[in-house]
Amino acid sequence: MSRPTARVLTLLELLQSGGLRTVAELADRLGVDGRTVRRYVDQLVDLDLPVEAVRGRYGGYRLASGYRLPPLMLSDDEALAVLLGLVAGRRAGLMTTADTASETAAAKIRRVLPAPLARRLDTVLESLAFTAPPGESATPDADVLLTVADAVRHRRPVSIRYTDREGRRSERPLHPYGIVAHSGRWYVTGTDPGIGEDRTFRLDRIADARTLPGSFDEPAGPDPAQRVLSGFATAEYRYEVVLRIHGTVDQIRARLPATVASVTEIEPVPVPGADAEAEPDAEAEPGADAEPGAGADQAAGGWLRVELRAERLDWLPPVLASLDRPFTIERPDELRDLVTALADRLASCARRT
Repeated sequence: MSRPTARVLTLLELLQSGGLRTVAELADRLGVDGRTVRRYVDQLVDLDLPVEAVRGRYGGYRLASGYRLPPLMLSDDEALAVLLGLVAGRRAGLMTTADTASETAAAKIRRVLPAPLARRLDTVLESLAFTAPPGESATPDADVLLTVADAVRHRRPVSIRYTDREGRRSERPLHPYGIVAHSGRWYVTGTDPGIGEDRTFRLDRIADARTLPGSFDEPAGPDPAQRVLSGFATAEYRYEVVLRIHGTVDQIRARLPATVASVTEIEPVPVPGADAEAEPDAEAEPGADAEPGAGADQAAGGWLRVELRAERLDWLPPVLASLDRPFTIERPDELRDLVTALADRLASCARRT
């Protein structure tokens, strides 16, 4: 905090949070000495704010009981953080209503800010550019989000009315473990007690949620975010792809993240001609054996089993080529044909003069 005014506002916010604050604590939070803290308190008193001084060994300062500050008394940093948060939330699709809600909220904040500060913040927002336009993302109903969040916090079951991606509607109970925001969408993950299985639901597809009597205990295991990512990797799709890739987990995750594929270790596979570090039947990446010294680099890591599901396969051959690691396709056969076709196209392009 570079200006005394900003530190005075921060002092006010600390006192507003409740309880007794010692001079030493306030000095440490504000980055000043005790004498400066007392001077800031005097400024608040001059503004007719009811700051009470408590004397004694364990004394300090506090606001009078029951006092509440007027809304939107923001420092420069706080106002900028709020407005940028609204912009970022809208761009990321993390809004619970239409975009107009974030726009009207930002407009209300601007109206109550001092004119010089409002102009400075506007220059930041006008100067800000994004690398891509905002994507189309459905927003969850605010009442649904709040109901589910309350159920997560108090470990209470809920009943939801859900429409899946095929348009099928159902009503089911859910023990919600957590809410996860991922790639511009909101998800709730938990257990369906009717079938005893973990499930993940998109919040924007929940038409209604109501709390049910009782409570539940969350089982040990991955946290909600990991549950959602694992659910993506194991969801039902048209193709089930199984690969063996020679490398490290980090190398594979750089192209096939946890939302796309699961990675497990397997026993080493005997490979004739180990100096080449490739399997004789492997669909090697196009041009992978043409680079000098590739064998030494490929020796890093070991053979890993990679499984994923996909509606289409045409995106996978370029990804496998970009990994630059030896690999074998166990299934499906259609992927082998696509990899061979990509290798032929690249070889044809390389031969052209």
